[in-house]
Amino acid sequence: MSKILENKTALITGASRGIGKGIASKFAEQGANIAFTYLSSEDKAKALETELNTQGIKAKGYKSDAAKLDQAESLINSVLEDFEGLDIIVNNAGITRDNLLMRMSEEQWDEVMEVNLKSIFNVTKAVQRHFLKQRAGSIINITSIVGVQGNAGQSNYAASKAGIIGFTKSIAKELGSRNIRCNAIAPGFIETEMTADLDEKVLEQWAKIIPLKRPGSTDDVANLAVFLGSDMSNYITGQVISVCGGMLS
Repeated sequence: MSKILENKTALITGASRGIGKGIASKFAEQGANIAFTYLSSEDKAKALETELNTQGIKAKGYKSDAAKLDQAESLINSVLEDFEGLDIIVNNAGITRDNLLMRMSEEQWDEVMEVNLKSIFNVTKAVQRHFLKQRAGSIINITSIVGVQGNAGQSNYAASKAGIIGFTKSIAKELGSRNIRCNAIAPGFIETEMTADLDEKVLEQWAKIIPLKRPGSTDDVANLAVFLGSDMSNYITGQVISVCGGMLS
């Protein structure tokens, strides 16, 4: 049975855990070579690199801060040199620094904007020349349903994720004539290492407001990313697709 990402190379930012790791694993299953970034979790990154390479594809992790333009440019150059090509970008790196506005510091605002929003500008700008030259490429940006509907105590995170949506739609219009697609995925409540620490009652409250009555998995997000990275979605660009169990409907 053929794999739908065979002969493609993907770069996934922030892939040492959570949704990024889930996407990396699913892409590898579907035959893609995987370049991925991490910032501090070196042991987890090495373990993921080893795990992915056992699937018969080429995988390599890069320690890189996508919030810095020079590091993003260096990253793209290194990936192109090591893999001799690049077809898919998944801009996944992100953080939260939650607080009510009255208690939120300027540093908490700036840090979230740098990591969540500026990193997408940096990586997309850095890869643009390569994609324009080959007249092909799929850019997948990970936003959030919080970027669509907002959330109390997350004004910085919501603003950064809403910015990703505007960026995605603009880049789709700018680069569409060169066969470069840009779409966004908006996850809802997804079970990851971060949510594992939440109180059981909090999880129950979340489940009550989700029409499917359960949280999503990283696989649910990764399956959509596979589709958007593959040739099956060749006529889809500028879209924001929610993976939220019906919370946005």
